[in-house]
Amino acid sequence: MTEIDPKIDALVPAWLTLPDIAERLDLEVTRVRQWVKDGQLIAIRRGENRALHVPADFIGEDRIVKGLSGTLTLLRDDGFSDEEMIEWLFTPDDTLPGTPAQALNENRGTEVKRRAQALAV
Repeated sequence: MTEIDPKIDALVPAWLTLPDIAERLDLEVTRVRQWVKDGQLIAIRRGENRALHVPADFIGEDRIVKGLSGTLTLLRDDGFSDEEMIEWLFTPDDTLPGTPAQALNENRGTEVKRRAQALAV
């Protein structure tokens, strides 16, 4: 959990706090905190009160977006920090097209994971 750079913050269209996610998914906030602790979600401190926020694109209608956790693991294994992972996921990639985060939301996780694996080479 790190504090976000303004440049990276500008890449992400919308953010959710951990309580927002818990309410949206009808879960206890402790469960969402555990996802962050386990690396299934990235939480960044931002805003005046420095509350933990997660990019809204990481949360689907009833769960974490399919393929996100595996992608985060690949990027982490490649040595990416939380901030670098968010930057990579929200930077447009003409070969996808769109951003990796958009591709995950459109169920194109295989392509995103291929690109994440290629970063290690």
